[in-house]
Amino acid sequence: MVERQEQTAPDAVLTRIGQVVMLHHGGDREEARSRFLDLWAEIGEDGDPLHRCTLAHYLADTHDDPADELAWDLRALSAAEELADGRPGGDPGSVRGFLPSLHLNLAADYDKLGRAEAARSHLRRARSAASALADDGYGAGVRSAISRLALRLGEDDEGDEGWTPRR
Repeated sequence: MVERQEQTAPDAVLTRIGQVVMLHHGGDREEARSRFLDLWAEIGEDGDPLHRCTLAHYLADTHDDPADELAWDLRALSAAEELADGRPGGDPGSVRGFLPSLHLNLAADYDKLGRAEAARSHLRRARSAASALADDGYGAGVRSAISRLALRLGEDDEGDEGWTPRR
């Protein structure tokens, strides 16, 4: 019975990350960044890859400097790749839905930095990974953002690698 309870217990770190996300969405960007950085120091570079991916993904959004945002988005992708590769502590299935958004964020970061080819490369990867998205609000939002960035980058909206946006 104890083992079953442990399996269903909420992840305290993800809960704490979620609380800081709510603080950020409430408009306190500086405090959110400070708390995210405290959590990052606690988790560490070698912490649970799901925690690092989630935290870095949200921490990127608290930065004004596109280079800082890029650095955190790259950390998020690196942690996600650890999960996808099936490394210890990883679950390849748990990350499939994150990859389109992670690559989309990197494409947007590179676009802000004037690095069009890198932006297009990550846009292609976002499109390719978009097939893993569910037909729900989140999936529709990511697909829509991919389409908007494709238009801004002058890319064909029908996409690479067989991806077609859902309308």
